[in-house]
Amino acid sequence: MNSSSSAALPAEADLAHLRTQAKDLRIAVRGDKPGARNRAAKAGPVDPDHFSIRDAQHVIAHEYGFARWQDVVSAFGSRRPRERDLHRWFAVELNNELGDLHFDLTPHTPRAEQDRALYQAYAACYHWLEAGTPANHGRAEYAIAQTALAIGRPRIAAQHAPRYAELIAEHPDSFADWDRANATEIQARTAAALGAPNAAELKSRAQHLTDQVADPDAREFVQDRLNREPWFGLLDEATAD
Repeated sequence: MNSSSSAALPAEADLAHLRTQAKDLRIAVRGDKPGARNRAAKAGPVDPDHFSIRDAQHVIAHEYGFARWQDVVSAFGSRRPRERDLHRWFAVELNNELGDLHFDLTPHTPRAEQDRALYQAYAACYHWLEAGTPANHGRAEYAIAQTALAIGRPRIAAQHAPRYAELIAEHPDSFADWDRANATEIQARTAAALGAPNAAELKSRAQHLTDQVADPDAREFVQDRLNREPWFGLLDEATAD
């Protein structure tokens, strides 16, 4: 197996395409589609009921001759020699992969996988600090808080959720209107996870800011995030009232 060489990667290979392949494979294995389980089994034992996005990425890496998915990512990264470009490239790829991982993350995810996801969010934030804008930094703080909440660590989320709003206040011209809605949503969700009394008020404000997002597509995207569970009982309480 290769570990750091890009020799196994065709010149036309695209990491986004490989990531999509992994998503499709995860769905196929979990859906027991013909041939999917046998394909995955070539890279190791398969448990269809718990076949995660990381498992699927491992299969794709194996098919290209790599021991780990991280080696595939590094091989693509080595094609971009400039340091600032590398920072930006890794930040984007870490963010994209983290978004995929959120399909599987729960407080019951094995601790090692929880740690990897959380540190991945921190790593993306570091790379954005080296090569990004205040908006990139703020959105990375959101990702850290979102990941911490997904794995049941709300106190870590509470250290990062407010930073998004602080950066918006410090650099108002660097952010979009939907950033303000997202920043309030993640604070509301964190407050709900901690049982804070202002959680419902924050969620209501997040909805108000979402309604004010000018672009319809952006508004739909933010509304989708706002509608997602978990709200840690906050929605149930609102319904009961």
